[in-house]
Amino acid sequence: MDTPIDDRDAGLCETASGALLLNTFTSLAYEKLLAAAKDWEPSRLARWQAVQRATTPAQRESLLGAWMLRSTDGGMTWSSPYRVPLTNPHGPIQLADGRLLHAGKRYPRGGQDIGFTVSTDDGLTWKWLSGIPARPGDDPAQYHELYAVETADGRLVAHIRNHNRPNERETLQSESADGGKTWSIPRPIGVWGLPSHLLRLRDGRLLMTYSYRRAPRGNHARLSEDHGRTWSDPIVLSDDGTGDLGYPSTVQLASGQLLTLWYESKYSGSHPAQLPSPPFSVLRLARWRLS
Repeated sequence: MDTPIDDRDAGLCETASGALLLNTFTSLAYEKLLAAAKDWEPSRLARWQAVQRATTPAQRESLLGAWMLRSTDGGMTWSSPYRVPLTNPHGPIQLADGRLLHAGKRYPRGGQDIGFTVSTDDGLTWKWLSGIPARPGDDPAQYHELYAVETADGRLVAHIRNHNRPNERETLQSESADGGKTWSIPRPIGVWGLPSHLLRLRDGRLLMTYSYRRAPRGNHARLSEDHGRTWSDPIVLSDDGTGDLGYPSTVQLASGQLLTLWYESKYSGSHPAQLPSPPFSVLRLARWRLS
């Protein structure tokens, strides 16, 4: 999927049927950057402007939204993109009862609702299930990039990227004990860093991985032995970052090893004229084990 505007945040989920679901969203945020790009290197600016002239404002606006693609042959081919109500960086999850749950934020319109949609037909259609109430005094517009996990004791735990002044840039947590119908008011869990990816390990413990954008910059993980009620001290996965980085996600391999993947932009903040030829951004991964 490569639209004429900005395509972002591809999250993947494999369902019990073997289908792959990919969620993404499109953005026009780059237009402000382009409008202010008077000091860019001339050939680079000309390339961007040529792409922009290929579409009208109305055409670009029509492409804005949250999207899903579906594959039933292991990713060899994909459906056409279809609209879904919300977006997040990591995709839907499948619950023990077979439902697919998608945490996220309504996009691009519909207020500042954060919450959950549900699918009972393997991701073909989605309907709104529930919202998360805002913490008193919080602006829900400052909640972003949700993700959720089903615990071994049958609850649901969701993590939220928070940009409200209290606990700013910390991860907040909300929980459901009724299958996602209602959710608790978000609470801080003492974790500075975001956004969080959640994984239930085969032994029932929960693992969260998240980016840490303070020196030493890198990616951290924390473990919960009690289904998300409390979290361990950080496990440092990387601490040598030099620029923008993060959005780690983790899978558990058949061997029991964990594999965590994230991105790094090693030249963030550089003047455009100083940027090297690709790669501007790189993908990195770590293979590791819990003791």
